[in-house]
Amino acid sequence: MRITLPFFLIFTFTFLDVFSAHAVTPNMSQQNPGSYLLSNTFAPSASLSNLGYSGSATSAGHHEPSLHVGGAVRYNLLLTNYESGTDATDGAFTFDTWRINVVYDNPGGIGLNFEYRFYPTFGTHFIKQGWLEYSLSEQTEVQLGVTQVPFGNLQYNSNSWWFSLAYYVGLEDDHDMGIKFTRTTDNFQLDLAYFYQPEPEGPPAQFGTGGSGRYSYDVIHGDNASLTERNQFNIRGAFLMDNGEFGASLQYGQLYNSVLDQFDGRFAAAVHGSFSFGNFTVMPQFLYYSMDAVDNDGRDLSTVFMGAYAIPYEVSTEAWMATLGLSYSLDVDIGPVTNLTFYNDFSYMENQVGEGSTWRATGDDLTLADNFESTIQNITGFLISAGPVFTYVDIAQGINQPWLTDFFGVGVGPGHEDLGLGDSEYNIRFNINIGFYF
Repeated sequence: MRITLPFFLIFTFTFLDVFSAHAVTPNMSQQNPGSYLLSNTFAPSASLSNLGYSGSATSAGHHEPSLHVGGAVRYNLLLTNYESGTDATDGAFTFDTWRINVVYDNPGGIGLNFEYRFYPTFGTHFIKQGWLEYSLSEQTEVQLGVTQVPFGNLQYNSNSWWFSLAYYVGLEDDHDMGIKFTRTTDNFQLDLAYFYQPEPEGPPAQFGTGGSGRYSYDVIHGDNASLTERNQFNIRGAFLMDNGEFGASLQYGQLYNSVLDQFDGRFAAAVHGSFSFGNFTVMPQFLYYSMDAVDNDGRDLSTVFMGAYAIPYEVSTEAWMATLGLSYSLDVDIGPVTNLTFYNDFSYMENQVGEGSTWRATGDDLTLADNFESTIQNITGFLISAGPVFTYVDIAQGINQPWLTDFFGVGVGPGHEDLGLGDSEYNIRFNINIGFYF
């Protein structure tokens, strides 16, 4: 008899529940981190980086089925100082996004968590998350659908509106289509997941291949590299402490070249932690990833295309990354303002490919004396909490950061100097994101 992975996971978690049903008392505040948001009808928490809701739909204290509908409207004010300097065209006030959230809370039954986003500035819209969930026991929950990949610090590896660099290579707050099991006890959380494919894309869509209109970054088709992500397995474990957690994550999946009808492997690993000391929070993380990718001619690649928000760019196929997030929360009483959270998120990415003559996903070859240039990102800012309005005020700084340059997309693959675009400069963007959440 052939036993599939989902069946094996269900059997394993059911066995663990029966074995320990009377031995472990669950920590409900850790088991259901979204219960506070749910009880406040999508009032976001300052501890959640981009104020999205990804908690459990079934929370302690709720005994009757209920439907919660919410959402958000966000505006963005920005001023840039990139390679070309600053002029009258470098500022903008945009309608960032609007979104709809639906949570069906069904204690004892199957719940629903759904979020759909619209981005007028980028001309796209897409599902951010959408899963069915069921509690196998007080300690174990299963989610089926578009759910967050259990990798690294959760829910976010950052404090700012910008995320850390891990997000821009698909390793922070990634959401894919599959099944996930989460088991939480007093001192440990274990996540096991299988994802058949990335989340469904919005426009510009490429049905059957995976387009770039999506929330989280995934490998997509490039000029000469018809690649999509398939069959991803994740395991994440974290020791839970009174002031935080410390853990490790592993990820293994495949890249499918539809022209060659060929599967190759990809791998990622991370050690991570999140610790609170009074009003201070510290989030360190170190990760490594590698992808065995080939183009449509069967040649090994040093880059792949990844896409989100309808805009793709090149990403190196091997790198390591170190990130550190620091924050300080200060309760205040200034008119409607009740809290100020100050933070600094630092990321450093060191590419491990590029030396010699290599082929890119664009179909071009590139010859360099060393690996691709490194990427640096640093975000300094603060979050203003005022009732349903949450405002991020950020100074985003970067070298070879794909969103902080006049040459959009250059950085997490070949850098500016690698491509002959001039010196890799220290670019700055001042950004204010104002969001009303309901």
